[in-house]
Amino acid sequence: MSNIADAPSRPESTPAGPIPRSAGAAADADDEFIPLPRRQVVLTLAGVMLGMFLAALDQTVVSTALPRIVSDLGGLDRFTWIATAYLVASTTAVPIVGRLTDIYGRKYFYIAGLVIFLLGSVLAGLSQTMNQLIAFRALQGLGGGVIFANAFVSIADLFPPAERGKYQGLVAAVFGVASVVGPTLGGFLTDTLSWHWIFYINLPLGIPIIVLFIIYFPNTGRYRASRAPHLAPSVRGWHGRETGKRQVDYLGMVLLIATVVPLLIGLSWGTTEYGWVSVQFLGFLAFALVAGTLFVVVERRVAEPIMPFSIYRNRTVTLALLAIFLTGFGMFGGIIFVPLFFQGVLGASATNSGAFLTPMMLGMVFGAAVSGQTLSRLGGHYRLQGLIGTVIMGTGIALASRMTVDTGYVQAVVNIVVMGVGLGVTFPGYTIAVQNAVPYRIVGVATSATQFYRSIGGTLGLAVLGSVMTNRFGAALADAVPQQVAGAVPPELLGRLQESPQMLVDPSATATLAAAFARLGPNGAALLEQVLNGVRNALTAAISDVFLVSAGVIALAFVATLFLKEVPLRGRRSVPAPADAL
Repeated sequence: MSNIADAPSRPESTPAGPIPRSAGAAADADDEFIPLPRRQVVLTLAGVMLGMFLAALDQTVVSTALPRIVSDLGGLDRFTWIATAYLVASTTAVPIVGRLTDIYGRKYFYIAGLVIFLLGSVLAGLSQTMNQLIAFRALQGLGGGVIFANAFVSIADLFPPAERGKYQGLVAAVFGVASVVGPTLGGFLTDTLSWHWIFYINLPLGIPIIVLFIIYFPNTGRYRASRAPHLAPSVRGWHGRETGKRQVDYLGMVLLIATVVPLLIGLSWGTTEYGWVSVQFLGFLAFALVAGTLFVVVERRVAEPIMPFSIYRNRTVTLALLAIFLTGFGMFGGIIFVPLFFQGVLGASATNSGAFLTPMMLGMVFGAAVSGQTLSRLGGHYRLQGLIGTVIMGTGIALASRMTVDTGYVQAVVNIVVMGVGLGVTFPGYTIAVQNAVPYRIVGVATSATQFYRSIGGTLGLAVLGSVMTNRFGAALADAVPQQVAGAVPPELLGRLQESPQMLVDPSATATLAAAFARLGPNGAALLEQVLNGVRNALTAAISDVFLVSAGVIALAFVATLFLKEVPLRGRRSVPAPADAL
């Protein structure tokens, strides 16, 4: 590789420092990768994967413990917030921490994130009320967000772009494995010990990771400065000139939080509790819109923005983030509505309907692992793999949209496995595309943006697809129930059925409905069966529409990927590694 004096001339400066005019052009000296000792790389990678597993596990481990938690603590009206609090806190933390680690290094942020996560776990396990549990789950989510922000970007510290694909695939696979293990582990701990242990179990798993990181995790900023002073990340202001001191965009952090938190809460409430025209939803949305506008104004003026908009001037970054947002949107069509189809339409039990997600998640693990290996071994064709992944994922979703009440379990499982494999294939490629397109000094904020947009896309997808299902179900039920049957059923009963297909997935709701129909006389049982058949057909039509919308969104992701410029991945700079790079 040519030395720095032979490097091409620098392009024009931007708020976050110079960014190459073309993706992947190593225009900045600090783009060059400095290798670490192999032993340190292996142990650090092991810690990163364990930390990701721990944080991802807590997104799903509570699902099977929720009935027992509600039974002990009460607060049935707030139980969804046990998951929502974690999601909102982790999503908000990701972009902020990603930027701060670019400035101060990743090691101590990662360790602090693990400590916060474990502290939140202990406090959540000790909770005596539902409000306490929700608050401590938010604290857990904050720590989890720090872990998520560092996990994928740490791969950029350990490996050059040409080698990152297979390791990004492994980290994504760990996330999928955690999603599979979480519900089963949560149910086992709840039944064997108590629901408190779904949180306490994090301590024996997390403490060794902290010790591992203290000893082996590289302090990348100091390491790069000691090995190659001319490559040490400099502190740059609005025009890319060195400022001589570090500046933290505190106002930008506050405005980002004020934008993301109300937006996520509003989307959650609009879907599940208050509706899209409620004062609560519109109020939170308006607040997020005002805060977001102020955030954009502030970020365009500060010296070192918490989210530098200069990265969006790079077409590769913009298109990759758009594709990530759209695949995140479509992803929730599978994860949320597949169990509803198995349970509500095919009649599987609640436990088995959740278990049917396992083949899909294993398909995702397989797709991510194979995609990552292929990226590193066959030349880093992330655009081609993005196209292949979106085609496979879209095909699986389209097949799922054709499922009916007569679809067999085997065919349904094949459809969702295809969906999962496609989703897994897309994971490593877009992240590698973003990392390869930006200078090393902002790789943290750029990488965390991939996770941020996937979370925002997923949350918006859940809200929109949930609304599609609700509206379509109500209209389809009116057509699915024969007129003579509808005339024999009290209007209030039909009204309750149109609001939600809950009686198909909740045994207690089914029993209540059966008792209501029994009061209609000798024909009550026959009327109930006809109505339930209509409900199943209506639910099938509604879920089919959900999958069709998801397939359309994935088609948009395919189009965005078509315009993604594929640039050769940068390789490894040959610099002898010291004995100790801590």
